[in-house]
Amino acid sequence: MSRTAAQGAPARTWPGTVDLSAEDCDLDAFRELVGQRTDPGQYPAAERVEQNVPHYDSGRLTALAAAPEGARAVREELVRALLDGPGVVVLARAFPDPAVVDRASDVFRALIEDERARGAGRGDHFAAPGANDRVWNALEKLALRAPDVFADYYANEALALVCGAWLGPAYQLTSQVNVVNPGGAAQRPHRDYHLGFLSQEQAASYPAHVHRLSPFLTLQGAVAHCDMPVESGPTLYLPHSQKYEPGYLAWRLPEFAGYFDEHRVQLPLEKGDAVFFNPALFHAAGHNRSADIRRMANLLQVSSAFGRAMETVDRAAVAAAVHPELLRRRARGAPEASLRRVVAAAAEGYPFPTNLDRDPPVDGLAPPSQADTVWRAVAEGWTPDRLRQDLQAGDERRRS
Repeated sequence: MSRTAAQGAPARTWPGTVDLSAEDCDLDAFRELVGQRTDPGQYPAAERVEQNVPHYDSGRLTALAAAPEGARAVREELVRALLDGPGVVVLARAFPDPAVVDRASDVFRALIEDERARGAGRGDHFAAPGANDRVWNALEKLALRAPDVFADYYANEALALVCGAWLGPAYQLTSQVNVVNPGGAAQRPHRDYHLGFLSQEQAASYPAHVHRLSPFLTLQGAVAHCDMPVESGPTLYLPHSQKYEPGYLAWRLPEFAGYFDEHRVQLPLEKGDAVFFNPALFHAAGHNRSADIRRMANLLQVSSAFGRAMETVDRAAVAAAVHPELLRRRARGAPEASLRRVVAAAAEGYPFPTNLDRDPPVDGLAPPSQADTVWRAVAEGWTPDRLRQDLQAGDERRRS
């Protein structure tokens, strides 16, 4: 069964079972879904629809939102674009004063040079290490090095408008600066955080409703810190692909990657423009084919305020306390599944948030979680002291 975007809901293109697998990924259904044309009539505040993507003049958009009667309409239009529409919007001149962007760029370049001088390695999620220059936790580093620049940059009205429309008023910002130098290769097409950072097997272990929920927990954005003509490799997008429910399993399949390569769009940007997109949208950074453009973007990872537990728990202390008991039970022949359930209750099973400078995803999309460490300690029979040392080291790596 499927519902079209015109009916106001993401299309359902699989049988609707509780669990998803790669077998639920149907390229014909995907092709029908992403073959839709974006209706300009659905986006009256946009200046135009180009390559299936609404383009907004940021000054006009924020002016419309400033009027009491326009604020709700603007929020609804942005959400409609990100949820039921193409899944991506361009905000032209989000930073109308290029000097604000230039001052931040100067700080980011200085950070890159400092980190390069220290020999800091740079893992990346969807590109080979060393293929680009990356500043992890650029938000904090910018604030500590140049608080005046930080204040000018994040006072931005257009950014706050989109973030608040998708996530509500208590969103939380993080940012990573990415510089793709001439010759830098394109990324693989992918979906993003959260489920997009899990392996195929891990993603399939989550029920279908979690696949639908994941995109509502974050918003992806990027601010262009230089002009980005097509030859510099701005991000590639596949409009409407965020509505494909098994997409967190489909993006790794060769036939879906091939379809992306043939049908994706590429949006050139000018310095100060911003792009925001649903994290479930299939996308990939492009190949920088230019001779002299160091393509710099500030990648914004905006998180919901509600992805938090109610209580603060010292899970390292809990895991260290139960570890000897787990060893005793394993020695007595307790089933592995039983032991794993205790580890899941005791330790943090998700590796984020972390400090990606000290805890980089060099060998995959994510570093090991605390629960991974605890299970290894049980399986390999570590001493309590070794586990405590490893947990303390993990806490230190994750500390800002």
